Amino acid sequence: LFYSSSEKKMVTLEEYVSRMKEGQKYIYYACGETTDRIDRLPQTELLKDKGYEILYLTDDVDEFALRMMMKFDDHEFKNVADKDLGLETEEESSESKKLNEDNGELLRYMKDALGEKVTAVRLSERLKSHPVCLSADGGMSLEMEKVLNAMPGAVPDGQKVKAQRVLEINPAHPIFARLQKLFAENPEQVKEYAGLLYDQALLIEGMPIEDPVAFSNAVCKLMAE
Repeated sequence: LFYSSSEKKMVTLEEYVSRMKEGQKYIYYACGETTDRIDRLPQTELLKDKGYEILYLTDDVDEFALRMMMKFDDHEFKNVADKDLGLETEEESSESKKLNEDNGELLRYMKDALGEKVTAVRLSERLKSHPVCLSADGGMSLEMEKVLNAMPGAVPDGQKVKAQRVLEINPAHPIFARLQKLFAENPEQVKEYAGLLYDQALLIEGMPIEDPVAFSNAVCKLMAE
């Protein structure tokens, strides 16, 4: 049983499948500490806007269990933070690709500013009102990273597992227009914005930021400008 975003109660996988939209390929799920917190995740915006039901997973073992199951009733499970949600039309995919290509220099600049913290910075198709979020490429999700690193003995001493983090930016949000303007006029400040946006995305995910003091100082500096 998992909490349903649309039914607002615990439901079975069989019940979820019975309500799937025509042509829906995946069983969508999102992970977090509580259903309220999951419900506010930016990564759920697109799916909820299109009327898709999402299962909210709140126990550490939940996502690992679904990954082991792989499918239910011939439908694969899909984390809302995965790279491809299988929702884009060919036209939308082409437009998204062009938008990322047109802003490739800015996105690469932000990626270089963040270094190894992320594997990529790209413009998001999943965000509606939020400015930024983190997603994950590859087989390990952000939630699995958190769970494994918190388990005693799960990873070698002094080492941490890390998902392939991607910083996604909402191209329709005013912050993106600000980034474009700064990149043309003051590229160095784009580096500061990249760090702030990345730390904000970490906080949204319930993940620790590396330097809270530096984050606070950067916010105060921005407020004073």
